[in-house]
This record gives sequence, C-alpha cells and structure tokens, in this order.
Amino acid sequence: MKKLPTAQLSPGMVVGSDVLSYDNRIIISQGQELSETLITRLELYGILSVYIEEESLPEGEEPSYLSRVRSSPLFQEFQTEFDEQTASLKFAVSEMVEKNVEIDPRTLLEGPLAMIQKAGSSGTVLDMLHIMRANDDVTFAHCMNVALLNYILAGWLGWSEEEQQTAMLCGLLFDVGKLKTPKEILNKPAALTDPEKASIHQHAQQGYRVLKNQRVDTHVQNTALMHHERCDGSGYPMKIVREQIDPYARLTAITDVYDAMTSKRVYRDALSPFLVIEEFEKEGLEKYDPDMILTFLKNVAYTYIQNDCILSDGREGTVIMLNPQRFSRPVVQCGKEYIDLMKERNLRIQRLI
Repeated sequence: MKKLPTAQLSPGMVVGSDVLSYDNRIIISQGQELSETLITRLELYGILSVYIEEESLPEGEEPSYLSRVRSSPLFQEFQTEFDEQTASLKFAVSEMVEKNVEIDPRTLLEGPLAMIQKAGSSGTVLDMLHIMRANDDVTFAHCMNVALLNYILAGWLGWSEEEQQTAMLCGLLFDVGKLKTPKEILNKPAALTDPEKASIHQHAQQGYRVLKNQRVDTHVQNTALMHHERCDGSGYPMKIVREQIDPYARLTAITDVYDAMTSKRVYRDALSPFLVIEEFEKEGLEKYDPDMILTFLKNVAYTYIQNDCILSDGREGTVIMLNPQRFSRPVVQCGKEYIDLMKERNLRIQRLI
C-alpha cells in the first residue's frame, strides 16, 4: 500500500485500508474502488490522505507521504514564503525593540494569513511545519510557527476570524522580550545557572513593556507577559491561575510548548508529535486550559491518522485509529497485525515517516 494526499486521488484507485471519520466510523471500506463521488466524500469529511493498493497506482509513485509533501511545489513555495516572512518579522520586531519604531499589525499578518490560505487546511500546515523540523529553530522562526499554530487552534476552538487573527498576532509578538536577553544565554546548550534562568524569565515583563508602547490589542500585550503562566499557578512571572490568565496567553502557552518540543535542538532531535502529546497528557492537563489542551491534542492526533510511523521497537506501521482516553496511544497497523498502544504500554510512536 502507498499513501496519497486526497488531492492526488483519481477514480479507479483501490482503497488499501479502511478510511475512518473523525469519530472512527468507516467512510470507505478497504478494497473499494474510488469514484468521483467517493473522492468528493473524502474531501467533505476533511480526510487528508488515503492508503491505496499499489496495483491500482500508476507506475513511479513515491512511497513516503512525507517525502511526497517535501518534494511538492506547495511545500517548496511554503518553505520559501516561511523564510521570507520570518526575515520580515525579524526586521519589523528588531526595529520596534531597538528603535521604538511603530509596527503595523495588519502588515505583519498579511504574509502568515496568505500562507494559511494557500496551504488550504490546518492538516497541511501541520505537515509543512513537521517536515521543516529538520532545521534548528531560532526565535523568529519559533514565533512564526506559534503564530500559525495559534490561528489553527483558535479555529479548532470555534473562535471568530477576527479572534483567530488576534491569536496569530499574539504568536508573532509573544516572545519579543527575548531580544532583551543575551544571545549566549538563549543559545546555551548546557544547563542554565540560577542567574541565567532569572535573566530568561525577565523576557516576559520586558516584552510586555515593549508592546505597551505599541498600538496593539491588549490581548497581545498580555500574552507577552503571561504566556509562561500556568493554570495551576506553577508558571511565571506572577504565578497567577486559570481565568486570571488572558485566554490568548492560555492558548499561546500550549502552542509555544508544542512547537518547542517538536523542534530539533542542539541537545536532542525533534520529538514525534505523539511523544509530545504523551508528555502533555502526563504533565499538562492541570497546567493548561482544559478545553484548549484537549481540543489541541485531539486535533493534532487526528491529523496523523493514516500516517506511516516507526514504533520504538523499530517496526514500521500506520496510525489507523485514535484511543479517545489517550490520544498519544492510537492503534497502529504493522502488516497484518493491529497494535493497540493502550495495551502495549512498552511501545510508543517514535517518529512519523
């Protein structure tokens, strides 16, 4: 079997594995031949990719879904625009922090919004960001990632378009205070000393002070100040809890940590989304807004249904079904064997392929 994006399906192809809906109902059964009607049904359900029997494929199809995405014109364009928009963000924010130049929020949003629109779906954006994890992230690339993730999560939560754009702006500007932090501390690969930790913690207040002088929404200012606060009071700088934390800061707290954990670092490789989901399930359900974190984890996990993966024992398989009790431990098909990671506790999804 080979995995194809839904946009590349054509009538006559034969489905190689049951296609499941968001609530794990079968949309199209294994062995069915696709028609225009069935392909339209997949698009209506928001299915991003489908496994197809190799015998029904034209010769020369690329076997790896992520490899296909990586080599696609859409990804090449996305990566080019991402780099351009990140450079533009860096210039605008640096001018704001160093010279007190006034920023134009609408100008900042134009590029990232266009990237979202061209990608066409939240799943495609997640795929793009996941593939670009091969590069070390810097402050501004991280902010761009968080801005895109904020827009997506706000949409999953049912927020209005205006609120989604505010969430995106929060992501673009939430870490401006780090420009006031010495680079040798920010980029230090070893453990930080207590004074170095205190210096980094000051970036929240410093970012807030910078944005207080700008004509931006108060949610954007509050997010710079509060994105390290946690609902159980364990965050900083004020150790406030739950509703005391601005909702946009509560949202950004989730995407900030997710992006950091799924990005490559000098001291470790990028973590699989499912490993990050597992860490959130173990450590984060009390620290983050319950509705926001559960919505985020469920939708991220759902994005990777029917994605190839490598288990921690080295076997290759396909994510075919979520376990609603633990999104990090889905059912994986390895050949003819179905492995329920809720039961096989010694196994994990090590990485996606």
